[in-house]
Amino acid sequence: MLNQEGFDLWADGYDRSVGRSDESDTYPFAGYKNVLSGIYSRILSRPGRTVLDIGFGTAVLAAKLYARGCAIFGQDFSSRMLALAQEKMPEARLYQGDFSQGLAEALRQNQYDAIVATYSLHHLTDDRKAAFLHSLLPLLRKGGAIYIGDVAFRTRAQLEQCRVQAGNQWDEDEIYFVYEELKRSFPEMEFQQVSHCAGILSLER
Repeated sequence: MLNQEGFDLWADGYDRSVGRSDESDTYPFAGYKNVLSGIYSRILSRPGRTVLDIGFGTAVLAAKLYARGCAIFGQDFSSRMLALAQEKMPEARLYQGDFSQGLAEALRQNQYDAIVATYSLHHLTDDRKAAFLHSLLPLLRKGGAIYIGDVAFRTRAQLEQCRVQAGNQWDEDEIYFVYEELKRSFPEMEFQQVSHCAGILSLER
């Protein structure tokens, strides 16, 4: 698993490496652009423009929402990625920190129309994913939604099939979403499979 220094070193080439995987339709980022586009469209189709982005990286999605007038709040592990994101979104309120240890106090004081996590929560165990999502629900305004875009599968069997296909490329340090298992904790959660290894999970308040 990458530590903060690793993420800082990866920051400048992150978008290029993601793009190569997406364009070649290979694990882990096959469907990446469609995942972000799907979340972008869902946020803009609903009322409210206050967005919390957890693990925003280089702000590929957040910057597009910012350009459409959204008020962007966020937290990321990497100081370098935060700096790149702040350049794109000067008025965004961004905080550095490991979200697995909790959100910044200032972020916990607000409520949001949408909470977004793209390719970030797979660093949490399944139990911690569920606990973290439960902690986010009170931060949503009524009618708001959480959108998770990530390496995700409807069933455990589909995950295992992808693991076999990926071979040595499979990252054993990452814990991917299995919708049918997470849905036990969140019966109202919905899932859209976007590629063979990516999907969008949504949870409304």
